[in-house]
Amino acid sequence: MSPHDGPHDHGSEEHGPHPNQPDLEDAPLGYYPAMAEAIAELLVEKGVFTADDLRATIDAMASRTPALGGTLVARAWVDPAFKRRLIADSKPAAAELGIDTGPAPILVMENTDALHNVVVCTLCSCYPVFLLGKSPDWYKSRNYRSRVVRNPRAVLAEFGTIVEEGREVRVHDSTADMRYMVLPRRPTGTDGWSEEDLAEIVTRDCLVGVTEPRV
Repeated sequence: MSPHDGPHDHGSEEHGPHPNQPDLEDAPLGYYPAMAEAIAELLVEKGVFTADDLRATIDAMASRTPALGGTLVARAWVDPAFKRRLIADSKPAAAELGIDTGPAPILVMENTDALHNVVVCTLCSCYPVFLLGKSPDWYKSRNYRSRVVRNPRAVLAEFGTIVEEGREVRVHDSTADMRYMVLPRRPTGTDGWSEEDLAEIVTRDCLVGVTEPRV
């Protein structure tokens, strides 16, 4: 039996202050989606890849969940040497566990007693999909994107995360060429837990930095 209470859904967190995105399928196809679709069709036509290759890649991305990030965090908590490798270069470190982090570099930012990290993409919604799965609606909302860089402590408090006085909050702005994942602090009371049990308490929101793991 797991030492924590009940199963944990890595992708089910909902937060009222951050509104859902409108369903894009309910609106006419915009310029950029139309351009992306046209480029994909052209690349298939030119033989750069096949339609089956494209579908397989989309299916692979859709199958990703934050549990992959939780696996990396759990290993880093129990293996200091692995943690150093993960922070130095996440791609080969993740490959040690059979995890492909995707084409974009992912910087792993470690939370400490002196520092709390949180991730945003102020321009759009760049996100490590290959590692964490689909980004949550609140991450893409203008509310979150604009406010977390101006007043991160207030936004974190809306998620129930109160950062101690004297502990720095550092906001990392993702781009198309660089993504981030937070390595949260290991909670007290988890000594002797297996990696599987540790991974279960690492949620998507912990990996973005808006919450911390709870026992």
